[in-house]
Amino acid sequence: MDAEFSGASGTFPTVRPRRLRTTPAMRRMVAEHRTHPADLILPAFVREGVDAPVPISSMPGVVQHSLDSLRAAAVEAVEAGVSGLMLFGVPEDEKKDAVGTPGTDPDGILQVALRAVRAEVGDELVLMADTCLDEVTDHGHCGVLDSEGRVDNDATLARYGEMAVVQAEAGARVLGPSGMMDGQIGVIRRALDAAGHQDVALLAYTAKYTSAFYGPFREAVNSSLRGDRSTYQQDPPNAREALRELALDLAEGADMVMVKPGLPYLDVLRTIADRVTVPVAAYQISGEYAMVEVAAERGLLDRERAIDETLTAFKRAGADLVLTYWATEFARRSRERL
Repeated sequence: MDAEFSGASGTFPTVRPRRLRTTPAMRRMVAEHRTHPADLILPAFVREGVDAPVPISSMPGVVQHSLDSLRAAAVEAVEAGVSGLMLFGVPEDEKKDAVGTPGTDPDGILQVALRAVRAEVGDELVLMADTCLDEVTDHGHCGVLDSEGRVDNDATLARYGEMAVVQAEAGARVLGPSGMMDGQIGVIRRALDAAGHQDVALLAYTAKYTSAFYGPFREAVNSSLRGDRSTYQQDPPNAREALRELALDLAEGADMVMVKPGLPYLDVLRTIADRVTVPVAAYQISGEYAMVEVAAERGLLDRERAIDETLTAFKRAGADLVLTYWATEFARRSRERL
């Protein structure tokens, strides 16, 4: 090593890392991390009572789908090589109530959409469902409220068990309990198994932080939220707490685990990825998406390079899977580059 830097040979430096950066082919050959279309899951919103997609103003390029446009988006995702589709249902406001009845109604919009997509693409996509009450309650919280307006953890668990069975029966292959209720993975696992759905997998929202970056999502699901979710979502300063949640989720039967949001919590993602043998996912959420899109619209950055760089960051931090609104676009571009 001393000889490399001594300059005695007259050819200093003899070690030149730049040799491996000389051409696109060289850089591609020695790349340490790659994002493959199969690593990607497309989150999608489906809205009840519309016959055409409704643009989401805070998320340029993303829409609340009609059933027809959702089916088309699912086909596009399959053709691009995307692996999964995570569905969020947006019911009509007048159907929302205190306990989130549309979430357990077999004819609720999410269940209708699950059946429609399953009929369109079968198992060519891993069909996933958001198992949470926030989109279907008139107060917008992820659970049932008690007499003092607080989220009642155990009453909510009972509702999650009911939701899980209905979603599985509608065709979901993976459920994503996103409410951060204590014990939710265990209760849902038991409910699914008792109903004969032992093969339905659970993607645990293990470290879901209360975050400013959820802002555009509120518009995407027509949220009725009053107050905030700081009493049940994780507090941003805490990292070790995520490991406690991780241990509980795995003990209760989680098949995969996730960190949400993505970019602000890459340290947590790396820590979790280093400790588990199950697949690890990161969710590139609405605010992360919107920041890039709006900055690109203003000419402040190169949009495609920014997308590629953010997805690479997740892979470098240890994510096996990434939920991103750019899933189909990125997958299509990846295939075109080959």
